[in-house]
Amino acid sequence: QVQLVESGGGLVQAGGSLSVSCAASGSIGSINTMGWYRQAPGKQRDLVARITSDANILYADSVKGRFNISRDNAKNTVSLLMNSLKPEDTAVYKCYARVRLVWNVGWNDYWGQGTQVTVSS
Repeated sequence: QVQLVESGGGLVQAGGSLSVSCAASGSIGSINTMGWYRQAPGKQRDLVARITSDANILYADSVKGRFNISRDNAKNTVSLLMNSLKPEDTAVYKCYARVRLVWNVGWNDYWGQGTQVTVSS
């Protein structure tokens, strides 16, 4: 019904920058919130940043001032620019979207498969 495809990520040294992007496609009526979560090995999945359709943004305290989330509502895409990366930012980053399908009135949550971000010290 809805697919989220991530791109970007990879390996970078501490202090460097990376970006990840996500494109949503399928039977989309509208998208409320898009965002990014991350999960490191042995840890729970945590919110990194999210942005609503009217550009209301929330960042995790750990990334404030370093990461920047943006969204293109017309293209159903969301991007995350990550600056001043630290080894503790290493995780699988997963895209998230709260979507209303074209034939539905309710909201459903969809997830991408995830992309690895590794920050070396």
